[in-house]
Amino acid sequence: MNVILRYFGKLSRRQELSQVFDWMQQNQKINVASYSSYVKLMGNSLSSVEALEMYKSIKDRSTKINVSVCNALLSCLVKNGKSESSLKLFTQMKRDGLVPDVVTYSTLLAGCAKVKDGYCKALELVQELMSNGLLMDSVTYGSLLSVCASHKECNEAEKYFQKMKAEGQSPNVYHCSSLLNAYSVDGNYEKAEALIEEMRSAGLVLNKVVYTTLLKVYVKGGLFEKSKELLKELEAFGYAKDEMPFCLLMDGLVKSGHLLEAKSVFDEMMGKHVKTDGYSYSIMISAFCRSGLLEDAKKLASEFEEKYDKYDVVILNAMLSAYCRAGEIENVMSMMKKMDDSAISPDWNTFNILIRYFCKEKLYLLAYRTMEDMHRKGHQPEEGLCSSLIYHLGKTDAHSEAFSVYNMLRYSKRTISKSLHEKILHILIAGRLLKDAYVVVKDNAGFISRPAIKRFAVNFMRSGNVNLINDVMKAMHSSGHKIDQELFNMAISRYVPKPEKKELLLQLLEWMSGQGYVIDSSTRNLILKNSHLFGHQLIAESLSKQLVVSKKVKPRKENAR
Repeated sequence: MNVILRYFGKLSRRQELSQVFDWMQQNQKINVASYSSYVKLMGNSLSSVEALEMYKSIKDRSTKINVSVCNALLSCLVKNGKSESSLKLFTQMKRDGLVPDVVTYSTLLAGCAKVKDGYCKALELVQELMSNGLLMDSVTYGSLLSVCASHKECNEAEKYFQKMKAEGQSPNVYHCSSLLNAYSVDGNYEKAEALIEEMRSAGLVLNKVVYTTLLKVYVKGGLFEKSKELLKELEAFGYAKDEMPFCLLMDGLVKSGHLLEAKSVFDEMMGKHVKTDGYSYSIMISAFCRSGLLEDAKKLASEFEEKYDKYDVVILNAMLSAYCRAGEIENVMSMMKKMDDSAISPDWNTFNILIRYFCKEKLYLLAYRTMEDMHRKGHQPEEGLCSSLIYHLGKTDAHSEAFSVYNMLRYSKRTISKSLHEKILHILIAGRLLKDAYVVVKDNAGFISRPAIKRFAVNFMRSGNVNLINDVMKAMHSSGHKIDQELFNMAISRYVPKPEKKELLLQLLEWMSGQGYVIDSSTRNLILKNSHLFGHQLIAESLSKQLVVSKKVKPRKENAR
């Protein structure tokens, strides 16, 4: 059965391969080789979810921690872009008894190139590998060099490259191209050229990847004439049949302010009918937009639409930006429909383009709904954009929507400016959303000015939820805000017409006594006048405590004078 699995795998007949494997599982005709072969042979056709479900279904413990099976599964996760999941699963596998080998570590290292803090995680894996008595091989070094290049650790890449040679391992083209990629971070063309000479001396063949990476180094270093010469070499070798080398040069020229030269490269590329996926168009459309050449951007966007029926999020964002800057709502909506029709998920940039455009057009509720969608998709909003939208929503009386945007930002992982808390407080007071305003004050009193807190308190005492009056008083006191007689009078005035709130009134008077607050004569008279509603005895006891407090406070004031 394993032979049959491999037979279908070599023919890339994934459906039959899957059917055979399912039959083997159901009839218990399966072993370690079956699992590892199936995952490897399925390649990208096997989703990470399917791979994990298959792994969980393994009942035999020895099979489940077999290094070949584990390596195959971890590789599947990495190839599917689930590197973080692969690292977590690796930790669990070790707990279950897995003894990892060099292949395990090489697989995980390859995944570190695409995760946040990947370089630090890679170092941890290398240290663990060495502490387990394993030696780094050519593949492990290749993965580590790739991680260094991806995370802009040029010096570290050089260090590992030299260490590899010192151990007697000869670098291959893959190692050299990874080091070249590291040099491209800061355009270190001198070291790049020295490495190219070293490769030639070692008899290594410079392939398309090496030449393209060297071009990247030259562009980053601002050596545009050398870049153009190298691009001609790439064309002569047949390595410039797609748009990538041209795009590298165009992008560099655009970022250096050489828009006309970039357009010349683009026109040359179009004249040679170089295969394009739209990336070159997106570079030029975005460049025209940034330079204020909206008609040129629109013209190029229209040209792309006429020529091609293939889109990705990058080209769509470029076209969307062009139409938004030109204020062409119909084309904006057309681009959004194209994204839906092509099942292309908007990214962080898409949402920001749309929200800024809707704000510019004063379509603030539409901007809010777009930000809601952005938040649901897991994208973190930018504070400046949120702050602007909050302001405009408040101005148009969309107070609850403004508070919703504030919460999106507050619960994101970003640190927000202190002034935003006071801004939303004023909006909530204006919208009479006093319960929400109380939450803002309670959680952020230290960032809100005293006049703003006083304004909130006055509004709350007048019309806020009577059941929360005492909580508001305590929150203000805890924040260091001295409560004046006006607020106490307003609070007690709210309780007087409501005998059913007797307990809250008595609790407030008890709390005031405990904190050293006294009530003035007019408030005392108001309470006495209505004492029959709350119980003469209880009111008398509370007021007597207040009298004791007032006698203690009075001498202190006189001494202070």
